[in-house]
Amino acid sequence: MTAKDFFEFAKKHNAQMVDLKFTDLLGTWQHCTFPVDTWDEQTFVDGVGFDGSSIRGWQGIHMSDMLAVPDPATVKMDPFFNEPTVSVIANIVDPITKKDYSRDPRHVARKAAQYLQDSGIADACYIGPEPEFFIFDEVRYEQNQHMGFYQIDSVEGAWNTNRIEEPNLGYKPSYKGGYFPVSPTDTYQDLRSEMSNELRKVGIVVEAHHHEVGTAGQSEIDIRFEKLVDISDHFMWYKYIIKNVARNHGKTVTFMPKPIFEDNGSGMHTHLSLWKNGKPLFAGDGYAGLSETAMHGIGGLLKHAPAVLAFAAPTINSYRRLVPGFEAPVNLAYSMRNRSASVRIPMYHSNPKTKRFEFRCPDPSCNGYLAWSAILMAVLDGIRNKIDPGEPLDRDIYEMTPEELEKTPKVPGTLNEALNALESDHEFLIRGGVFTDDLIHTYIKYKRENELHELALRPHPYEFQLYYDN
Repeated sequence: MTAKDFFEFAKKHNAQMVDLKFTDLLGTWQHCTFPVDTWDEQTFVDGVGFDGSSIRGWQGIHMSDMLAVPDPATVKMDPFFNEPTVSVIANIVDPITKKDYSRDPRHVARKAAQYLQDSGIADACYIGPEPEFFIFDEVRYEQNQHMGFYQIDSVEGAWNTNRIEEPNLGYKPSYKGGYFPVSPTDTYQDLRSEMSNELRKVGIVVEAHHHEVGTAGQSEIDIRFEKLVDISDHFMWYKYIIKNVARNHGKTVTFMPKPIFEDNGSGMHTHLSLWKNGKPLFAGDGYAGLSETAMHGIGGLLKHAPAVLAFAAPTINSYRRLVPGFEAPVNLAYSMRNRSASVRIPMYHSNPKTKRFEFRCPDPSCNGYLAWSAILMAVLDGIRNKIDPGEPLDRDIYEMTPEELEKTPKVPGTLNEALNALESDHEFLIRGGVFTDDLIHTYIKYKRENELHELALRPHPYEFQLYYDN
């Protein structure tokens, strides 16, 4: 779609407003709305101004002026406003130099896609994510000088089998028991179908939806693979649509990886494949039907995984999920079919076009533009340097001795470990100027000061159980 097409699209849909959206450093959509008649075709060249100092991780107050330049290729009708409103995603530009802003996550993904083409290795990277999320009926939390607590509730919560519901009919999925019984135990079939249909209305192809393993409404809606920038845009729409459909039904959705103690967390298994000249590069006659290129890509991803996870599992809470015993991939190894390995090669199909590998460590709290760009850069580093991924982990980890498990590297145990890994291992990310030192250092500083440091200052409620009467 061109700038001219945008105005024809708005007129066709009787839209009087245009909603401009862009993504901050941590992966949250920001927006501002304008009457359509205040824009013209030049707006798609010059952009519109905004205060960059109010966006997390961006400009200082002394250099706050920034430009958001709408990308006409991203135009859609927003499904949640009463007034017909056209939505468009923006790229961020410096108003003085007119250059793309290095801390704009979408710019990073655009550079990663271009770097892939310039490398000559491949011309397309396809990403297929499987985001999981919880649907709750209520969430309450507080943290101040004299109180710290959270409380969640769900009509499906296993803890509610004894609640007075007049009548309580049971049918609560048990802990780890949500995968995937039919209704009446699964109460969210219609809600997920509505979410799926709203995704389809904005052009996102939905492949399946189902209840996930956790109690209390854990769900998954799978969307079809797309190229790197497109799937990153779609992921922003995905979160936006699912949260707003839930809200319209008096529900709340969280993409927080581990909201429930002693139950499975929410991951975002990420399928990746590289193509060149319309042909898949990962199909071959090696292990699990993979090519040498794919094996080297896995080698690069495993080597750099601790650093990649600073973007792909980017919260303190992410590492509550990445623990043994809850189907989380804590072993930095690869395997066909083995879901305890961080990289799995799906074996459902024999068609070479479907050959891919699945990185199971990411979670949906991440910024897709940054996380998937980092994964791609690690894969390319492995291919370029022919990194050997080692032997596969095809054994049942529960049958392995502690000595055997010690030989298998593990994912970072905390966000701090992942940030330390990123700090010491990011040369592969800045090749071709895809990531910049400035973005990486800003990101690490923000996470340390605003998350790690702040959490370290606060007593945890469980500490009172451990220590109050000592």
